[in-house]
Amino acid sequence: MKKGCALFLLLVLMVSLLSGCHGSRGAQAFVIPESFDTSKTYEITFWAKNDTNKTQTNIYEKAIRDFEALYPNIHVNMRLYTDYGKIYNDVITNIATQTTPNVCITYPDHIATYMTGDNVIVPLDELFADAKYGLDGAELQFDGPSLGEMVPEFLEECAFNGDGIHYAVPYMRSTEAMYINQDYVEQLGYELPDVLTWDFVWEVADKAAEKNQDGTYKLNGQNVMIPFIYKSTDNMMIQMLKQLDAGYSTPEGEVLIFNDETRSILETVAEHVRTGAFSTFKISSYPANFLNAGQCVFAVDSTAGSTWMGSEAPLSDIAPDKYVQFKTAVRPVPQFDPEHPQMISQGPSICIFNKHDPQEVLASWLFTQYLLTNDVQNAYAGTEGYVPVTLKAQQSEEYQAYLNDPAQYDVKLAATQLLMAHTQDTFVTPVFNGSTSLRDAAGQLIESTAKSVRRNETVDDAYFEKLYKDTQSLYRLDQLQSQQSRTDGSDLGRLPSTAVALLVTLVVVWVLIGLYTLYEQIRKKRAKKP
Repeated sequence: MKKGCALFLLLVLMVSLLSGCHGSRGAQAFVIPESFDTSKTYEITFWAKNDTNKTQTNIYEKAIRDFEALYPNIHVNMRLYTDYGKIYNDVITNIATQTTPNVCITYPDHIATYMTGDNVIVPLDELFADAKYGLDGAELQFDGPSLGEMVPEFLEECAFNGDGIHYAVPYMRSTEAMYINQDYVEQLGYELPDVLTWDFVWEVADKAAEKNQDGTYKLNGQNVMIPFIYKSTDNMMIQMLKQLDAGYSTPEGEVLIFNDETRSILETVAEHVRTGAFSTFKISSYPANFLNAGQCVFAVDSTAGSTWMGSEAPLSDIAPDKYVQFKTAVRPVPQFDPEHPQMISQGPSICIFNKHDPQEVLASWLFTQYLLTNDVQNAYAGTEGYVPVTLKAQQSEEYQAYLNDPAQYDVKLAATQLLMAHTQDTFVTPVFNGSTSLRDAAGQLIESTAKSVRRNETVDDAYFEKLYKDTQSLYRLDQLQSQQSRTDGSDLGRLPSTAVALLVTLVVVWVLIGLYTLYEQIRKKRAKKP
């Protein structure tokens, strides 16, 4: 009996410890302080992404210096990453050790995973509306945007989890654009439309893939020509499904992508890989490298990457003797219905992590707001083809002068204006715990199909059936589906499997202890009988 009780107490302790490590790690829900305590010093950490762009680094550093001058009791420590995936992995690791950053530039798909714990991410709606420290609050030491001065489409993207609450604010926004060698299109006998259709692109790309008898390409006379290259195949699949009004996923996390429309898209991809008209970044390398060398007609990349695109691109890294002069046109990504274009909205957002000290969280919120000021927004947007996320910045004299500055790279300005003109045509995919894996799977379907064609594998009914199953397994989408289907509470909330195992063991041990106690009582009674 004593051994059984000891085991019971040990299991209770283990479950308690595990529960303490799960979710909020003991943090209470954030409550806005009555006032910000300027008598104490707060040190906050800020994690951000930077592609070794020194100009962007300087903008962050200046923003921190200027903010600290306004709030001398807040010190901001910045940590730069070269990849959002690395930020995501480090945040997940640090949630378990209670060492998350205070402020993090990231993506909603990632935030949805962070939120599987309770009170890990700070909901922002009450902070938005706070009269003292909210957006355009009376106690702010800087001129930040009001709620009405946020671009509504971009702000709406930060309300997810099915409750309408904002768990982030947008930081910068971009979309995808088609960068085109207009000279090649006209040389092939076509006139470039304002909005390209998929049929137009495939037709021109197939014609551009034609070769001379000596093996060189008719269009450029070179040994290399990849008419159509797509940088992000996950975006390619997602946008094509959206344009077709086909299934991708539901806000609740139901996976719908493995459907007939997806298969039709993959069959089209296979057809044009077979003709040599289409390839991807993962297979061939950066679209800009081929476009700028006259080895590509259509290159799809982010508007944020516009400074790499075109024969005069300031950031292109191909050898000077490889450049080919041509007129670079910028258009929306190809559409099935050009009268009703659909294009993905992308770009980083900012979330705030909850801490035990509400004053520390408030300090984080003040810094987050400072990143939305005109000085930061306009400066960062000017480095590449990003668009500021506030109407206040977009409509400022400084930004309007930038958009009309002839000294700026014209392709970058065209990409920026493309997004501003089509903001209402943008969309985002549903965000839930596991949506990052689904996005990766969307791109993998195209990558796998393209690679199989290049290997001369048979792409038929059996192939697609196996591809669907393999992709579901690789990205654990079958497990995601299983989790989403359990709506009766039988999964014990959001506890990890280890916690569930311990709880089940606890119940079993307690039952055994009860049975053993009952057995001992019966045995003793029988022993007392004469």
